[in-house]
Amino acid sequence: MDLQDRLYRLRKERGLSQEELAHSLGVSRQAVQKWESGSSRPDLDNLTALAQCLQVSLDYLILGKEETPPQEEPPAAYAPFWAWHYEYKSKATLFGLPLVHINVGHHGLYWARGIIAVGNLATGVFSLGGLSAGLLSVGGMSVGGLALGGLGVGLAALGGLAVGALCAIGGLALSLGLAMGGGAVSASWAIGGGAMAGQIAMGGAASAPIAIGEAATGAVTFPKDGWGPGTGQAIRSAIQTMFPHTPGLLVEIFSQFL
Repeated sequence: MDLQDRLYRLRKERGLSQEELAHSLGVSRQAVQKWESGSSRPDLDNLTALAQCLQVSLDYLILGKEETPPQEEPPAAYAPFWAWHYEYKSKATLFGLPLVHINVGHHGLYWARGIIAVGNLATGVFSLGGLSAGLLSVGGMSVGGLALGGLGVGLAALGGLAVGALCAIGGLALSLGLAMGGGAVSASWAIGGGAMAGQIAMGGAASAPIAIGEAATGAVTFPKDGWGPGTGQAIRSAIQTMFPHTPGLLVEIFSQFL
């Protein structure tokens, strides 16, 4: 059995695709394909990485020599490493994509692509994964129309760091529309501990043309020490005069939540 045959058999035994093995090694899928066809051979660095990934010795991978087992096996001090992988792909499709694709595992970057996608890396209309992208995406890092994650980027985003075109809510929120968070920065409206906006800002420290807060900086300001019974109406009048196209709900939020 030649190197290419051993490489093919070991990869299949471990349930890895050429793409998954290539990702683990940091090479292209075409490189793995050439190694298995015998049209090229991996260099020493790639041979070492292959042996580690496939959990065999270099001697066995290159020459097919089995390692001599020790006479006495020492007691295991810890549980051996094991990898798991699960994949399900529905037969029904829409626009060429499976309706449901689940591709998750312990070792490697498993990519799920479907209308509903769940994987280490997921892309779909609805996606759930460590890295996810979709119309509705949930993950450690998510990109989508509605994105929820540690880092969320989308039309509407919710996360530790949230960047949204229309709305962003998070520890640090950046938006062209409404930003809400510990630190909120927006081209239009911002609410947060520290709030900066192109139109209206409200927070502990607020900076905007209309600024409402304990420390307020702007063309028209409503500092906390000056709030009184008529402050809400004064804020409403200022907003309607300077920014008459502000949505009514936001006008009420800025004028009522003092």
